[in-house]
Amino acid sequence: MLKVAIVGASGYTGVELIRILHNHPEVAVTTVTSEQSAGKRISQVFPSLRHRCDLQLEALDPGKIAAKADVVFTALPHKAAMAVVPTFLESGCKVIDLSADYRLHDATEYAAWYEPHLNPELLIHAVYGLPEVRREEIAGADLVANPGCYPTSVILALMPLLKEGLIDTTSIIADSKSGTSGAGRGAKVDTLYCEVNEGFKAYGVGGLHRHIPEIEQELSLLADSNIVISFTPHLVPMDRGILSTVYAMPKGSLTTKQLLDIYEEHYDGEAFVRVLPEGEFPSTAFVRGSNFCDIGLTVDKRTGRIIIVSAIDNLVKGASGQAIQNMNIVCDFPEIMGLELIPVFP
Repeated sequence: MLKVAIVGASGYTGVELIRILHNHPEVAVTTVTSEQSAGKRISQVFPSLRHRCDLQLEALDPGKIAAKADVVFTALPHKAAMAVVPTFLESGCKVIDLSADYRLHDATEYAAWYEPHLNPELLIHAVYGLPEVRREEIAGADLVANPGCYPTSVILALMPLLKEGLIDTTSIIADSKSGTSGAGRGAKVDTLYCEVNEGFKAYGVGGLHRHIPEIEQELSLLADSNIVISFTPHLVPMDRGILSTVYAMPKGSLTTKQLLDIYEEHYDGEAFVRVLPEGEFPSTAFVRGSNFCDIGLTVDKRTGRIIIVSAIDNLVKGASGQAIQNMNIVCDFPEIMGLELIPVFP
């Protein structure tokens, strides 16, 4: 059995890792950590785990954790993972990092959006963990930077168009809506029930969201040219889910049928991307609790603009499920192992 440690298990992505890994036939979760809840059982923090995972939460001791783990999932806040990841790597552990600490390749860019990086040499070493894009690189990695939730939804929506060179790359607009779990479990006024219920708001407007450089980095690599996008995220009063509507102008004349053929061919064989039939568009309700990304698209006949809609569960394909998908690839397990989750509906 593969021994797995979850560092930062008391957050939403941590408990989601535990929930999904519980049914993974090749994995044993041996260690769970939490600075605030050390000494408690994880099932005291999350009663949903009672009688399924009752491990005691430990304080973060990288050397001790590395001694009893083959793979470490770091589900820590941004800027915290980089303080411990080198120790895990030096101890021979494979690391799947769910923070933003290793997603950007450029240390100057990271510092501009976050703060100076503690180990910038690892930024080039890390592999960006979007399996549909970098499967072969992930297979040989010892440090995987798990993608952000918004970037996952936007990159998968655009990848076929960019790889085929079909769109004007100066015309891309992404409009994304997320459930409140994307803001994490920490208490914040902006995500209190009375602040978000019966409301719907944009935030990070005007190119301010930290996922922008990640999205642009990966889209630029796909297109082999520098891409700048307009991206606006929104907060929706629901627990889970991201719905992204992405707009771009084609270089030539394209029909919806032609586009669907391109997407179906591109994603043929991808276990977790579902291209919907013409006239159908995704809903977060139909991916909830699953590792699916659903994609629907059309050509606006009035404007000629291509419109792509994608839906994911931000805690699964947007975080923990994708992290386990990456672990499967790194460890040479079947990619779908433990992830054959039917969406929870209603």
